[in-house]
Amino acid sequence: MCTTGQGPNDPGTGPGDEMSFEASFSALLEDDVDDLYENAPYGYVSTLLDGKIAKANTTLLTWLGHRREEMVGRMRFTDLLTVGGKLYHETHFAPLLRMQGEINGIALELKAADGTRLPVLVTSTMKTGADGEPLLIRTTLVDARDRRAYERELLRARQEAEAAREQAERDRTRLQSVLATLQQSLLPPSLPAVPGLDAAAHYHTASPDHLGGDFYDLFTLGDGRWGFFLGDVCGKGPEAAAVTSLTRYTLRAAALHNADPVAVLGILNTTLHEKYTGGDARYCTVIFGILTPRSDGFDVSLASGGHPPVLVMRADGTVGYLPTPGGCLVGALPEARFTAVTTALEPGDTLLLYTDGLTEARTGDDGGRYGDDALHVFATHLAPATPIAAITAVTELLHGFGDGLDDDTAVLSLGVPSVTPVEEPS
Repeated sequence: MCTTGQGPNDPGTGPGDEMSFEASFSALLEDDVDDLYENAPYGYVSTLLDGKIAKANTTLLTWLGHRREEMVGRMRFTDLLTVGGKLYHETHFAPLLRMQGEINGIALELKAADGTRLPVLVTSTMKTGADGEPLLIRTTLVDARDRRAYERELLRARQEAEAAREQAERDRTRLQSVLATLQQSLLPPSLPAVPGLDAAAHYHTASPDHLGGDFYDLFTLGDGRWGFFLGDVCGKGPEAAAVTSLTRYTLRAAALHNADPVAVLGILNTTLHEKYTGGDARYCTVIFGILTPRSDGFDVSLASGGHPPVLVMRADGTVGYLPTPGGCLVGALPEARFTAVTTALEPGDTLLLYTDGLTEARTGDDGGRYGDDALHVFATHLAPATPIAAITAVTELLHGFGDGLDDDTAVLSLGVPSVTPVEEPS
């Protein structure tokens, strides 16, 4: 018959065996605790209240290259520190430890036997007796070489990032300077002095980081007549600048050979369409006009290619837009229809030409635009006004839009001086 359990002669775990196991495990545990202290990943040191080292583990001795008999009973904790560490220990570390009974995670440097330095994080605790009196100081030291290397790497990364940021800022400044120079090359450096005519202009750049496509000019045709234009090329950047340059020189050249504004715009339309036929279509809006002097002012003949109408401020204070119907975008179609209109500038009269950055400025959080009606009201309160007064007022208006003005804006004003001085707005 089969039986279960242990027979009297079978090996087992009786009471004697259990006692033997516990004794063996206890001895093993004691050995393990001693080994853990001696070979811990941290340095351990116990000092008397005067700082003399009473005990140090093998890890710390290995770090510093000292023999136990050199350190224990002979050296003080501060002997392990660098000069700066000693000063900090005496002025901050030791006083705080006496007051608080412990101090945690203080960064110090140990000085090894060979003179090398070891960065550590130091935590010290005051051991007290049953009566509360301090007996000794227990200190744990954590190797901070990896942390120091990390901090150096972090500092290096921050310095590189700052240097890159500063370089980017310098590059941006240089780019803005170049763009400003290029932008100025697309505009007349100053308006010429025209006998019997006052003229003023303003150019607002929405962003110093981009080339704008707005342009204007006033130039002589050599026979007493004067040509003028103002326009806006689609897009921004170098491509728009190239179109602007081509447009300006084409208008100037065409006007020297043709007195008809419609014909001049026709030549520009053909030039742009042939130049930019294909996927990269380029076009512009523009008003072109010719001033012909007379005894008391100028006759004005002009045509528009898809551009906002000219605003006319009369000497008697009336204000109105000069309609230019039938004006197509210049360069968009192979054949474009333009219509000429005429008006007269008499003493006290002023023309105001502008690009759509003015009327399309955002005026509220709802995305509303300034618009033609608001500009008409603005001009009504302004008229009559000289060209300089008109440009000054519009410049202040543009500045008042703040971030709402997100497009470049060019403004050109032409007027005949009044026989009686016009009172400038305050």
